[in-house]
Amino acid sequence: MYFLNIKKPKGISSFDVIKELRKKLKIKQIGHSGTLDPLASGVLQVAVGKATKLLDYLESDKEYVADLIFGYVTETFDSEAEPKFINEPNFSKEDLLNVLNSFIGKSKQIPPKYSAIKQNGKKLCDLARDNKEIDINSFQRDIEIYTIDLINFDKNTARIKVFCKKGTYIRSLVNDIGQKLGCGAYMSDLIRTKAGNFDIKDSCEINSELKPLSPLDVLMLNKLELNDEQYSKIKNGNFIENDKLYQCSKILLTKNNKLVSIARLSDNLIKPKKIFKEDK
Repeated sequence: MYFLNIKKPKGISSFDVIKELRKKLKIKQIGHSGTLDPLASGVLQVAVGKATKLLDYLESDKEYVADLIFGYVTETFDSEAEPKFINEPNFSKEDLLNVLNSFIGKSKQIPPKYSAIKQNGKKLCDLARDNKEIDINSFQRDIEIYTIDLINFDKNTARIKVFCKKGTYIRSLVNDIGQKLGCGAYMSDLIRTKAGNFDIKDSCEINSELKPLSPLDVLMLNKLELNDEQYSKIKNGNFIENDKLYQCSKILLTKNNKLVSIARLSDNLIKPKKIFKEDK
């Protein structure tokens, strides 16, 4: 049971990464958190074995570096589709900074219709390619952008770094930036540089030597080392007293520095939610 910080290459899907890892590790039980489009690269949070049950507990804030091309738009909001000229870029660096800053904070976002979001069980991207009707406005979602930094800028292109909450579509953000600037814009490249506490500088290529990460090092939750009596109760599904008066909603329970359970706290009691038996 462990995690991997994988650097997904450009040109393959996130599921392709999982297929390659299943072959390499000869383990079927592998999953990931936070899908990356085939044209994007960067950090993919991967869980192996029983760690797949922990994917929902990973920190989910993301950091991206995106390249923008101004003056054009595409149907997919990225370089996958043919660019269509809109207007000659005519704005200053200060204008661009003001527009970028206007997106910081909580807002509503309409995702791209070419995405993996499902409508009646079918992906929007598949429906769009089949020219099926899509009510894209019904998929509007709440997003939050913490920071946007301008890394590079010239008249026709820019590179930005975005730190945001899970669920934010950077392609849609780029398209919206282009609309505010009045000239259009699409995303020509995207790299996810962070996902929770997974950083691209520590990531591994699929075909390189992999570095297993302990759930205790990855999950950003409080930890409680159980004594023998507490351990006996928890492994049998019983609650224990919250003697240290933890104020969090979830906690990691360990024994001999190994994960035993993810538990929830309620009425000064610690109740096991998921229990992990030792691998034999």
